Amino acid sequence: MPLYHKLVRDAIPNIIDQNGKKATFRTLDENEFLVEAKKKLHEELAEYEEATTDTDAVEELADLLELIQALAKIHGVTVEELEAVRAKKQQQRGGFEERLYLIEVED
Repeated sequence: MPLYHKLVRDAIPNIIDQNGKKATFRTLDENEFLVEAKKKLHEELAEYEEATTDTDAVEELADLLELIQALAKIHGVTVEELEAVRAKKQQQRGGFEERLYLIEVED
């Protein structure tokens, strides 16, 4: 029987059960969730980096966004509050629309 020891989405128990398989799960406390969600972010980021099509890239970005939303909640903010922080930073420092790549700054 394969061992996974990783954070999974909420519907995974039902999906496994529907496939006629049995699995063991436990609910993580907040600190454990934070540790595992950070690991999952790295996993999903690596999958995004390895994506070779726009469709695959968008799927992985959606996974990253799902994790970011869950982590925002752990840190005590709503998705709307997180968006407000993002928008404020964009207003103050800009976004990434112009694809600028800094080479050097002279003193």
